[in-house]
This record gives sequence, C-alpha cells and structure tokens, in this order.
Amino acid sequence: MRKVHLINTNKRNNPNCEVEMLINQKCSAYFRDWHTYVEKIQTGDIVFLYSTEVGIIARGIATGIVEKADYQGHIDAECYMYLDRFERLKTPLTAAKIKEASGIDVVFGVTVFTFANYENGLKVWQHITKHNL
Repeated sequence: MRKVHLINTNKRNNPNCEVEMLINQKCSAYFRDWHTYVEKIQTGDIVFLYSTEVGIIARGIATGIVEKADYQGHIDAECYMYLDRFERLKTPLTAAKIKEASGIDVVFGVTVFTFANYENGLKVWQHITKHNL
C-alpha cells in the first residue's frame, strides 16, 4: 500500500544537504541511524521535502531504488532515493497549511514523518497542485 512521507532536508545541520536534494531531485538521510527512514520508502510513495521553518519546498514520487554515497568523509553515510515527477513549489506550504490541508496534527522536527493515513497525505498533494505550483 502506498504511503506519504514528509522528509526533513537536514538544513539545520548542513544547508548544503537541502540544496543537493533540490538539485538532484532526491530525498536523503545521513548516517546509519537514519538510513532506515529512506530504506522503508517504496516505489510509488509520495515524498515531500520539508525545510525547517519554511515548509514543504518540493515533492515527488519515490523510485524505490535506495542508493548510498560518501558524505563528509564517511563511506556510505548518505542514503538517498531519486524522486520521479519532482516539482519545486513556487510558494512553500507552511506547517500550518500542511496541518490544515491534511486535517491532522503533523509532527515536524523529525527526520521523517509518515502519514498514518494515505488519504491525509494525498490531500496535501492536492492542495499543492491547486495552490503552490
């Protein structure tokens, strides 16, 4: 069953991570403890890139192919997945608007938030399509 994931861009720890995700149209998690967040994403899942204190800045559909790369001198410390149908939002969707569109209390400040109900996440996708592209 498809899922919807809100992935933090790690901007607070390293602003270059967010830039790289946007340029390379991918979602990433850094260092082994967080790799499982990307590894659980399946082909066809919806992925939103969330920038701390800004909101959702991009979206895409998971390819399902997990890859690894060296990061800050550490071998295979970045775990990432490219996103199909990748789109950057013209206007970020704020935390308040995410909660309003989804109808639930979304948890921010975590590496990945997965919507318990696909329909709630899909509402966010639809809101972005109508108002933020």
